[in-house]
Amino acid sequence: MTSKVVVLKTDPERVVKNYERLMRLALYEEFVPKDNDTIIKINLSWTKYFPACSSQPWQLEGVVKTMLEDGYKKETLFPVENKTVVTNPVKGAINNRWMSVLKEYGLPFIPLPEVEWVVYPFKSKLLRLNAIFPDGIQIPKMFIGKNVIHLPTVKTHGHSITTGAIKNSFGGLLKEVRHYAHKYIHEVMVDLLLMQKEIHPGIFAVMDGTVCGDGAGPRTMIPRIKNYILASNDQVAIDAIAAKMMGFDPMGIQYIRMCHEMGLGIGNPKDIEIVGEDISSVNFGFKTKRSLVIWGDQFIRKGPLQPLERILLHSPLVVWAPIASNIYHDWFWYPIIGKKIIREFFKTEWGRLFLKY
Repeated sequence: MTSKVVVLKTDPERVVKNYERLMRLALYEEFVPKDNDTIIKINLSWTKYFPACSSQPWQLEGVVKTMLEDGYKKETLFPVENKTVVTNPVKGAINNRWMSVLKEYGLPFIPLPEVEWVVYPFKSKLLRLNAIFPDGIQIPKMFIGKNVIHLPTVKTHGHSITTGAIKNSFGGLLKEVRHYAHKYIHEVMVDLLLMQKEIHPGIFAVMDGTVCGDGAGPRTMIPRIKNYILASNDQVAIDAIAAKMMGFDPMGIQYIRMCHEMGLGIGNPKDIEIVGEDISSVNFGFKTKRSLVIWGDQFIRKGPLQPLERILLHSPLVVWAPIASNIYHDWFWYPIIGKKIIREFFKTEWGRLFLKY
């Protein structure tokens, strides 16, 4: 059994056009049926803009423009994103310039906290989520029976080593209390893929690696300009190839290996057909690091403070955690370190393209 991942090189002048070529080479129309509505699941890791942290505006434009040109109706496309305890989807959509793209193409932005959520009785034998949410797993009612296209970026993650297509569903199928799942993140990501295969008739991913994130992802990273874009109908395969390009052994990453072994996709690069660029010698040399916030989270969930986990993270006292995260990310790291990185990024071709949106 093999899967196909399309990988193309691009540049700021051609990127939207290259997204069209990418999706068509990946035969996306075969996997995203036009007779079903389609969720466009954007990725927001920070309310603020930071390069590689969240879906890029040219990524969103490339996907939307291609679909409309290929005959998908505006009324069947639903761009969405959720909140976390530390993000605001509407402000994030503005800061990341998604709103200007959606307005240009006549599409709404749908914040998932504003839609109806229902308990869905999944038939699959889930590894962890039934135990984490014993009263039932709530998902957005609007997701049921719709296709989904994920818009992740190529980046590292302090909890899961890498993050991509599979992890993008974490912010769509689980409510803002999904941080409860961090302790068992790899098993939860397997559950998320099982869940998607039950509710979505079509699943596809379009990943942006024009500007990638190295280090303490998903927020406090070092942006690296790499000029790649990827697409596939196999969520495991695209995450595996992105991981390999970043310099990791995909089968050494627990969630990729587990999905591969369970037959949910192909995680071994030797069984994945690459269409487009020759990436056999590509190795970004990325290293996953943990931000102070993720380090603290793991110190409580898996480290010496584990006996206090329930009090600190599963009681009314948990309000300290998002406050601490906001203080570190928004009041310390962003103004002192992040803004300097962004100023330098805005001097690049990709930074200037972002500002045009």
